[in-house]
Amino acid sequence: MENGIIFEICGYIAGISLILGFVPQAIKTIRTRNTDGIALPAFIMMAIGAIFFMIQGILHKPHILWPLFITNLITSACSIIICIIKIRNDYTKRE
Repeated sequence: MENGIIFEICGYIAGISLILGFVPQAIKTIRTRNTDGIALPAFIMMAIGAIFFMIQGILHKPHILWPLFITNLITSACSIIICIIKIRNDYTKRE
């Protein structure tokens, strides 16, 4: 097998694994709105990291690294949503 094909397969497997590991927790948090066990700084950093991986995927030459971009698009969106829910919950508890 050519190294390029192995590279692509590894990227897609990594992306699918990360999404399957992260999205169920995000869905649970969105449904229950329970953010008591979530550290806001950790999710902010995960969102920032995912955004920069998306940028890296776009800037890669000669072609976009789609597995890197798509995986991090999904995880950054989930992280941002969870951060918003966490901030709202923390604000509500202070009142």
